Amino acid sequence: MGLYHSVRAVAGASGDGAVDWRAVAEAAKEATDPGDLTLSPAEREGYATDVRDARDRVREVSGLSFDLPETVEVQHRHHWIDANVATFERVMTPLEEQAEFIPGVARVVNTGSMAFALSFLGNNVLGQYDPLLLAETPDDDHALYFVHPNIARVADQLAVDRARFRRWIAFHEVTHAAEFGAAPWLSEHMEDAMEDAIDRLTDGNIDRTSLGELDTTMTAVEGYAELLMDRAFDDEYDDLRRKVDERRQGRGPMAQLVRRLLGLGMKRQQYERGKEFFEAVADACGVEAAGQVWDSPETLPTDEEIETPALWIERVDP
Repeated sequence: MGLYHSVRAVAGASGDGAVDWRAVAEAAKEATDPGDLTLSPAEREGYATDVRDARDRVREVSGLSFDLPETVEVQHRHHWIDANVATFERVMTPLEEQAEFIPGVARVVNTGSMAFALSFLGNNVLGQYDPLLLAETPDDDHALYFVHPNIARVADQLAVDRARFRRWIAFHEVTHAAEFGAAPWLSEHMEDAMEDAIDRLTDGNIDRTSLGELDTTMTAVEGYAELLMDRAFDDEYDDLRRKVDERRQGRGPMAQLVRRLLGLGMKRQQYERGKEFFEAVADACGVEAAGQVWDSPETLPTDEEIETPALWIERVDP
């Protein structure tokens, strides 16, 4: 691992596309310490138990019927990069296919940007529910990942119990499994919005309608997960949330800039807006009624309804 080898991998980017994805994976891993994935039997069983408990508790609280993905992995950072470089490539391929000619210098810059993004995320992601958007085969199973070195490091930085922190992460990711498991149409709905936006972008236009629809859907996804976390997690976690938020705010200017460039600040806004909507619906109609957003694309809230939950309640009548 080393910066020199990472830079060399980017500088050697080749091929006909806008990005050399082989070089992206190599450079991102060269710039990233994989971390220790040595797990004691108790830790390995702890992950499995947390995921099972989260599944059972979320089913009970939400009333949703869902199963966990067949792929549930405890990873180190290089495993996570390998799993996600394919996702980055799937999203970028439509743009690459529209490019008639990609100069070598542009390819190197694009490759370096993607490698930097994956390296930064690989060092910071704790857990991930991956719906495998834009997968080649629609039957590809979704996946659930835990990046153990990051979970251990952040728990120590926050001075919280590792097992409790790990369980909190497991519950959050399982809430996403509940959403996509209960709404088989959700992945395709998001893919359609992404593809529409990409198609318009390749024509030189910005499709604000598709982008807005995607943002509203993600706000619902993140907000509902927050609602279930509040109602399903079997311990108080205000201290964990407060310490994580303080850690984000305490980062240096470079880290904060990177988070903004990667859209992580927008994700926080999605959490907050979505949570306020679902709390209002749950308080008025119950948690199971809030889960009716996953009945069909038509029951998803609009952006206006997220701001005024009473409008969604009036329209859907849960």
